[in-house]
Amino acid sequence: MNFEYTEEQRLLAESVRRFLARDYGFESRRRILASPEGMSAAAWSELAGLGLLGLGLPAEYGGFGGGALDLMGVMEAFGEALVLEPYLSTVVGAQFIARGGTQEQREKLLPAIAQGALRLALAHTERESRYDLGRVATRAQRDGTGYVIDGEKLAVVDGPHADKLVVTAREGDRLILLLVDAESPGLRQVPAGMLDGHRGCDVGFEAVRVGADAVVGHLQVLEEVVDFATALVCAEAVGAMRYANDTTLEYLKARKQFGVPIGSFQALQHRMVDMVIECEQARSMASLACARVDARLAAAERKRVVSLAKIKVSDACRQVSQEAVQLHGGMGMTAELKVSHTFRRLTAIAQQFGDADHHLERVASLPA
Repeated sequence: MNFEYTEEQRLLAESVRRFLARDYGFESRRRILASPEGMSAAAWSELAGLGLLGLGLPAEYGGFGGGALDLMGVMEAFGEALVLEPYLSTVVGAQFIARGGTQEQREKLLPAIAQGALRLALAHTERESRYDLGRVATRAQRDGTGYVIDGEKLAVVDGPHADKLVVTAREGDRLILLLVDAESPGLRQVPAGMLDGHRGCDVGFEAVRVGADAVVGHLQVLEEVVDFATALVCAEAVGAMRYANDTTLEYLKARKQFGVPIGSFQALQHRMVDMVIECEQARSMASLACARVDARLAAAERKRVVSLAKIKVSDACRQVSQEAVQLHGGMGMTAELKVSHTFRRLTAIAQQFGDADHHLERVASLPA
């Protein structure tokens, strides 16, 4: 398949990179990271103004009808810049509404998401769930015209920024997805910083009430959207790895030992070449995953391709991030260098939506 961007995709990615280079440099990001909010309202408005929040939404709801391949260049640019805003969480949350919501939900919520007026986060992980999407203990019991939710969710990425949460819960033996206001009575958040600088939280639900119209899908929709999200995070990893490679190469050319640049040492050249190869292979697999997600394949084939991509990307994240830090020496772990923050983000991506071991098991469990 052709792994090159179309002209429109290339121009969009370039416009995003120009914005990030101008307004989202490393020092700006450090200020955002240290702020109480952990995100920039101005940057969020700019993302909405560029049309990025509506890129993957249907045109009839204020979007542009794009797919994962159209978002790939954007995610690569975000990976390079280590964007902290809850873009991925909101774009993924919007997919639940677009794919599993009612017509009324789509008409009411999707335009607000495209305009940047509504942020979302997925609340799924529980103490015993690991990466199993079907393993959910949170309960949603019918109560008159709606549901009552009781349970707990852990490590909700971008949860403190979200206006609404997409919550997985069990109604009897059936898994459903519910859209819950973040300010609902009985909903308790315990915020915490995460490894990569994003804000997260644990969420407790104690008799939280929602209407029957809060349902936005079931297990099949959850699996589809999480595979979509996995393909996008693979693309983000490619951008972060590319930055790690570029900055490491610059360092090898500039750092001198015994009177010559350390990049002239053959052993380090070999390690640098291996890093570049890992990044290019990861990009190919991320492109394949995005294309297959857009193609709306049968579930088994979609899962196979996405899992194979995540296995390769997770392994590449580990090798590239660790090599980049080691080749920088001790200073590679200091907060003053962007490469240390890139290391943290790549480490988080390797685990996000399932690590390599989980996806190896998923591939092995699929029918031949």
